[in-house]
Amino acid sequence: MRVNKVAVAVLLLGLSACGSPSNSATSTSEGSSSTPKPLVHPLSGRDVSPSAVLAVKIDDTEPAHPQIGLASADVVYVEQVEGGLTRLAAIFSSEIPTQIGPVRSARISDIDILAPYGRVAFAYSGAQRKLLPVIADANVVNLGAQRESPKIYYRDETRNAPTNLILDPIALLAKADGVTTAQSVGWHFGPLPAGGETLTSVEMHWPASWYLATWSNAEKRWMLSHDGDADLDSLGGQLGPSTLVVQMVDIHPSVYGDKFGGNTPQSETVGRGDALVLRDGRVFKVTWSRPDMASGTTFSLPDGKEMLFAPGQVWIWLADRTKSPQLLPDRTPAAAPASSSTPKSAAPSASPSK
Repeated sequence: MRVNKVAVAVLLLGLSACGSPSNSATSTSEGSSSTPKPLVHPLSGRDVSPSAVLAVKIDDTEPAHPQIGLASADVVYVEQVEGGLTRLAAIFSSEIPTQIGPVRSARISDIDILAPYGRVAFAYSGAQRKLLPVIADANVVNLGAQRESPKIYYRDETRNAPTNLILDPIALLAKADGVTTAQSVGWHFGPLPAGGETLTSVEMHWPASWYLATWSNAEKRWMLSHDGDADLDSLGGQLGPSTLVVQMVDIHPSVYGDKFGGNTPQSETVGRGDALVLRDGRVFKVTWSRPDMASGTTFSLPDGKEMLFAPGQVWIWLADRTKSPQLLPDRTPAAAPASSSTPKSAAPSASPSK
């Protein structure tokens, strides 16, 4: 999986150009006398301009690993689903990889999570029948696999169902109309604030899944392990954000359930609560606040000042507020195994998307 930057740049510029006033005259007259301001993406702080937003639901069970395309995401949410497992909601804008997956079904928590992003392109494998009308009414461009070509959502012959549905995001975005351009969803990027405490690792448990994040001074990232193993992408690299947020939320039963009779938990991301923000090898105890669905989530230090994030990928662990993350002063994460073979891309098949 590689990022086709030329194709993506043309596509995203086209998607986000509609309705945007042209500044070409101003740029021409001022270009020779002023230094252009650096480009900062509002979701990840990467040095690129805002562009169209794609949200993809990604499986997080053991058979789904290694996942495809996650290293390119701007923001990744970890949310609890049936059976105490976790599932990811990944937000892509600054970089669009050629493949993303394994794609899985949507959940009710996604509607609240995606609301402040605006009208995003929403990619998922399907949903409970009762939830489908909710998704149809939501402020998203509804691009579920049940309505799309098997050339856009296709099966990887090297994996087993149901963790083998792969998305061609470039083809999907090419047919999407009215997708929003990335905007701030509450947080901003800047220098390391004063305070905080030095930290080596943090561990968080859900009922049937757990993550460990360990700071790498060499990589300047929090290197992730999932269920005791290094969290690798399909190319063999270890996943890890520049900023990791452990957001403590109310997780409670919803009115939805899976086909096996399991209840779907809902993570409440509207309201106020405690959180930890990890960046630059330090941990900060903060307060998160989101007054309503349309608003973004802000993170404030004890003195009321904004908690700034480190530029780069952001992961947000939506964790049960009745549980406590384990702050570990000295623990080594699982090392990425050496591989002598060439990493594989997903192999498409003619199987239908389900």
